[in-house]
Amino acid sequence: MLQELLPIAIEAVASAMSITRAVQHRGTDVASHLKDDRSPVTVADYAAQAIISMTLREAIADPPLQRIVGEEDGADLTRPEQAAVLNAVTIAVQSWRPGVSQSDVLHAIDACNHDATGDCWWTLDPVDGTKGFLRGGQYAIALGLVHNGVVEAGILGCPNLSIDPAKDPAIADRTGCGLLYAAERGKGSWEFPDGDPTATPLRITCPEWSTHKAIRCCASVESHHSNKGQTSTLLDRFTNEKVMVRLDSQTKYAVLARGQADAYLRLPTQNDYRERIWDHAGGMLIAQEAGAVVTDVRGQPLDFTHGSRLEHNRGVIAAASGLHAPLVEGAIAMSIGDGETST
Repeated sequence: MLQELLPIAIEAVASAMSITRAVQHRGTDVASHLKDDRSPVTVADYAAQAIISMTLREAIADPPLQRIVGEEDGADLTRPEQAAVLNAVTIAVQSWRPGVSQSDVLHAIDACNHDATGDCWWTLDPVDGTKGFLRGGQYAIALGLVHNGVVEAGILGCPNLSIDPAKDPAIADRTGCGLLYAAERGKGSWEFPDGDPTATPLRITCPEWSTHKAIRCCASVESHHSNKGQTSTLLDRFTNEKVMVRLDSQTKYAVLARGQADAYLRLPTQNDYRERIWDHAGGMLIAQEAGAVVTDVRGQPLDFTHGSRLEHNRGVIAAASGLHAPLVEGAIAMSIGDGETST
């Protein structure tokens, strides 16, 4: 099944990468035209979701395999006051597929309304990293295929990530075409240069961490995404040099997977918060298949069998082999995720 589905999904994400990158590059013009400085990401979100939805539905014959749990809902676009936004979304999609209508676009967006039940479905975050997108930084397009509660395939588009691993991944590369990642459970993770699905992919690995190394840790830019205080306290349990890499989106999973970081910590900021499945499915598998270990803060596997949220998990610890276990041990010792927390 995956031999047929994975190339379709890779092509879909690659197309969405190209369109969202174009919208980001002309973000000021879009915002000015629509009278809303957040409108570029809105246009990119909806356009990417429509493109991926159309591609999967057109190329996959089996209706159950077309089901998508998407982040966006097209209902707001049908309101009269959103007519300009809908028009901008349609124009963006038409740059990929000339001739599509507004009704085609709305139908594609709304087709991503599956409730995360059943034995097989996709989960999609069309623009993960809203703040990063708006500031011209890192963001990602993340797609995962879940079968019987297990993520079987992950595709991650990182339109602003440099192909040069020596460059700071927190700094957006606005001259290249970004990087495209794909993973199949049990078969490794692969990087497609320049976001080109026809390029020869390169196998990526996350090297094992050892105690003489520094700890290069990916963390969120936004404080409400992860508890910065507890992150610092947890890392202080190690005497190693620490290097913090702050960037937005599931691009952090790609940075870990390709060996530019040793850990990605997303520690709970509220006792009742549960992570969304589309924020982790695709990126998680990319990191795991590269050799990293991904669990919640208690060391439990991420559980995708409870709807659109990871209801039975608290936070995320993703790290290289050799570092993951002591990080989880530290988190448990600190009772991270066991009660109310604050930033």
